[in-house]
Amino acid sequence: MNTKAKGEISQAIIMTRLLQKGFSVSIPFGDNQRYDLLLDTGTELLKVQCKTAWLDRGRLRANTCSTFPNKNRKRINYIDSIDMFLIYSPDTDKVYKVNIRDAGITEIILRLDAPKRKDKNIRMAKDFEYC
Repeated sequence: MNTKAKGEISQAIIMTRLLQKGFSVSIPFGDNQRYDLLLDTGTELLKVQCKTAWLDRGRLRANTCSTFPNKNRKRINYIDSIDMFLIYSPDTDKVYKVNIRDAGITEIILRLDAPKRKDKNIRMAKDFEYC
């Protein structure tokens, strides 16, 4: 399965879970926005970028930038373009919410297992579970 198809499946699962929680969800027309959907919480509209996580040695990883192969693989981050990432993991079947200010410039890593060493910079996946 190609990455576009994986992303579309993740976006559909994320939207379904949001609707099940009672949120309103809107999709922008066309493919020209930096966000995948608008989440209406009842008090605010949030721009959301949907991502798919992959499992890597007890960690969930997801890209937090766009890569453009026709521009020498130039990476463009989402700062000032979105409010949050909603990341679906097929391995855990969970959606994780990461605010843009908490995400890395190119990648987010969420630990599933407790690390051997204490480190205040480690993000535990359970702390970001959303739906």
